[in-house]
Amino acid sequence: MRPSDSLEAAVRERNCSRLDISSHPDRLRVMKKAFPPVRACFAQNSGVLLTREGPVSYQTGDAIVTGSDGEQWPVARSRFMASYEALPPDMTGGNDLYAKRSLPVWALRMDVPFYVTIEGGTLHGKAGDWLVQYDGADHGIVDAAIFAKTYTVLQKNP
Repeated sequence: MRPSDSLEAAVRERNCSRLDISSHPDRLRVMKKAFPPVRACFAQNSGVLLTREGPVSYQTGDAIVTGSDGEQWPVARSRFMASYEALPPDMTGGNDLYAKRSLPVWALRMDVPFYVTIEGGTLHGKAGDWLVQYDGADHGIVDAAIFAKTYTVLQKNP
């Protein structure tokens, strides 16, 4: 079975949680554009945040990030500190402005509704949204309009 066969089977089932999209023929290598910073605060208690893609739980100390369109999502504190950098004047890693570190990731535009299960919940994407694969099997969903504004294509079908 070709790698793309397992991807196509998963897409038919609409569960993209365990996919390695790095070998799909339609994948793109993309990177976050230099973009206005995001705001982040750190949760005082555990809870559940209703994101555009579905409810996601978070733990005390996790970052609650607010993006350019007012969208919010939680990020585990350790992953947040590895993926974002504090901007002046507050460089202490407290509640303030952050920039996403520009790291290349894999992305695949989905033609059907789909979902991914992540730590804390299940995200749901619409047809036209992007499945993004960060490090290894760490996935996310990016709304099509937000993807167009915030990512740049490095390479098509590398």
